[in-house]
Amino acid sequence: MGHSSPDKSVRMPRVLRWLAISAGTLISVSLLAACSGASAAGSGGGSDAITLYSGQHAQLTQAIVSAFEKKTGIHVQVRTDDGIVLADQILQEGSHSRADVYLTENSPELMLLTEHHLLAKLPASITGQIPAQYNSPTGNWMGISVRVSALAYDPSTVTSSGLPASILDLAKPQWKGKVAIAPTDSDFVPLVGAVIASYGQQAALNWLRGLKANSTQYADIESVVAAVNSGHDAVGIINQYYWYRLRTELGNGKTHSKVYYFPGHNVGGLENISGAAVLASSAHKTAAEKFVSFLASAQAEKILAAGDTYEYPARSGIAPNPALMPLSQVNPAILSVVSLGDDLPAASLLQQAGMT
Repeated sequence: MGHSSPDKSVRMPRVLRWLAISAGTLISVSLLAACSGASAAGSGGGSDAITLYSGQHAQLTQAIVSAFEKKTGIHVQVRTDDGIVLADQILQEGSHSRADVYLTENSPELMLLTEHHLLAKLPASITGQIPAQYNSPTGNWMGISVRVSALAYDPSTVTSSGLPASILDLAKPQWKGKVAIAPTDSDFVPLVGAVIASYGQQAALNWLRGLKANSTQYADIESVVAAVNSGHDAVGIINQYYWYRLRTELGNGKTHSKVYYFPGHNVGGLENISGAAVLASSAHKTAAEKFVSFLASAQAEKILAAGDTYEYPARSGIAPNPALMPLSQVNPAILSVVSLGDDLPAASLLQQAGMT
């Protein structure tokens, strides 16, 4: 069984695209398109087909799409890629985007698209299915699931008592040559944003520079968790689901690493929100809203929980995959989506630190 997340091997680094946005090469285009695109926004109607831009795991997306199509008769055409790549495409397409619905694994992409007025406001009847802390404060997107940043570690190299209390500790000299990171993976960037929000820009930059000096850099977090499991690196910065997916793929006998959650709500254990939105330019808003509503339904959230994505359903009352530690015991660092922001300051710091 292979990983079902979008293939990252053939793409330019996602952070470089975000840096291009922050440099203004796309913002003026997206703003112009957004301002001129109000008339392009459809009123809904009985469309029997929508287009989904999905940065979520392909197998999970397809399972949910199939259930939705069976229930409603509405066809969903899926474009799968990394969430940042798809957000970049939406910015370029502006009011002419082919997407009706956008689904991504991290809130900063949704916040950026909200800032550029490219997402429609969702009815409260839809967003009300999910606890408010997982939703856009302006009603423009809704959380679907959550994940937690963590460390994969090699217990033959690092004992549990020797693990760091804070993610900032990994920039200290004693960790030189022991850390695996994937700084251009889109799941790493929000963690940098969380460090900025918690400790300030200069502390975050100092941390990144120390981390660069101490680490081996990989193209993606799948490679990070594999490197730790093989004994190449002592620890690796990941989202927890990567480790669980690797264990499912390899089996217990070939899983030599363990997963570690930072204690005391340390920002290294950031809670990440995966969410969905309807595009403001969608000509099929009624059908698009039905799909987003379905994503938050008990039926779809149970599909998520039963699969091998190892994410926590955002809907209350839906038990996660039993292999996962309960979220209440993980004690993640919870930052508001506003504090976490849109990834642009994080991408800029990664460039300053020489990591992109």
